[in-house]
Amino acid sequence: MTRGGRTKDRETPERRCIVTGTVQPKHGLIRFVAGADGMVVPDLAEKLPGRGFWVASDRASLEKAVAKGLFSRGAKAQVKAEPDLVDAIEAGLARRVVELVSLARKAGDAVAGFEKVKDWLAAGKAKVLLQASDGSDRGKGKLWTPPGGRWFGCLTASEMGLAFGRDHVIHSALARGGLTDKVIRDASRLNGLRGHDGSLAAEKDSRADER
Repeated sequence: MTRGGRTKDRETPERRCIVTGTVQPKHGLIRFVAGADGMVVPDLAEKLPGRGFWVASDRASLEKAVAKGLFSRGAKAQVKAEPDLVDAIEAGLARRVVELVSLARKAGDAVAGFEKVKDWLAAGKAKVLLQASDGSDRGKGKLWTPPGGRWFGCLTASEMGLAFGRDHVIHSALARGGLTDKVIRDASRLNGLRGHDGSLAAEKDSRADER
């Protein structure tokens, strides 16, 4: 049990945020390392060597870490962060999600377009429903979150279009397996930075439960 009374899932790696002091699953945080030049380097792929330190993937926590120099606490050394670090992280995460969805599409694990997505949802093939943040709420509301799956609205229509070789895409779905878990990880982090609270997802989950 954690101090908050929550049952600890030992199969899910956890890390402590250097800003909030809370321990949470690491898919909700971003790893950083200190570069050789004393600058903070975001490690979005979690592969860079060196001592890692973690910050919750939300804009408020990251901006506080930059403004108050809290990265030095995690690095156990004096380090500096670029003023535009948070914007760079957001752009990097968006690029990663787009690239992962594109790879999933090439592997046959992702589709775009209302009718194709609806067919995948109805057949139980989809694990993730991705919908453009700037798409019509009325149109998006006609689809539902896959039971036991996830909904994300962190990409714009033009960003989603890049993943499918189109000008824009409003609706897309990803199948189970393949790169989908990586999409979920990075899209979850991007959600935090872009302020998507999942309210639409909760509404969709409710409708799915009624089916």
